[in-house]
Amino acid sequence: MNVDLLFQPAAWVSFLTLSAMEIVLGIDNVVFISVLVSRLPAAQAKRARQIGLSLALIFRILLLMVLSFLIGLTAPVFTLFEHAFSWRDLILLAGGLFLVFKATHEIHRGVEGHDEGGKGAITAGFSAIVAQIIVIDIVFSVDSIVTAIGMAEHIEIMIAAVIVAMIVMYIASGPISSFIEKHPTTKMLALAFLLMIGAALIADGVGFHIPRNYLYVAMAFSALVEMLNIAARRNRAAS
Repeated sequence: MNVDLLFQPAAWVSFLTLSAMEIVLGIDNVVFISVLVSRLPAAQAKRARQIGLSLALIFRILLLMVLSFLIGLTAPVFTLFEHAFSWRDLILLAGGLFLVFKATHEIHRGVEGHDEGGKGAITAGFSAIVAQIIVIDIVFSVDSIVTAIGMAEHIEIMIAAVIVAMIVMYIASGPISSFIEKHPTTKMLALAFLLMIGAALIADGVGFHIPRNYLYVAMAFSALVEMLNIAARRNRAAS
């Protein structure tokens, strides 16, 4: 570890900027995990969040350790319809399709009122949820670290920023999951967010970049409207 970095203002600016960016990019991951664990009992939901976010941290650090390999993922592999696809494009494309499929499936379950019952179903559901968290953790980790490479020169700064971001994500994941569980309508909104995120990943995979700021502004505005609806329902119920 380069101790001199602790006394360099530029290193601290880079660390704070990268930490903020990693936290923002982690919103997608937190929403996905919160939606997935919402059907589990409280104890298993907490365990699934712990496993999911721990794996996300491990994946990000491992990817940082193999930066040369990760940079190679952006090299063109083949060309189709005049677009040069890299391994990163293919990973984002597959992850986006998975998110769209998962969100659509969950929305259909919610609309139709389907529910899985029984202890065996809960156990199987826990294993399946952890497996899905692992898949999407890999997708979000690749996207996050590739984006971060150009923002910091030292791997120590990158690892420190990732650890800080994951701690913030872990602290936030519990309240977000509890809120979604208490307010069923917010789960449908979160699933809509996942559809939008999945579509953005697919667009990135085929070479059409949608600025994430647009997505986050739309998500923030929709969440604000939903908060107003929840407050209105609470006031009507109290009167």
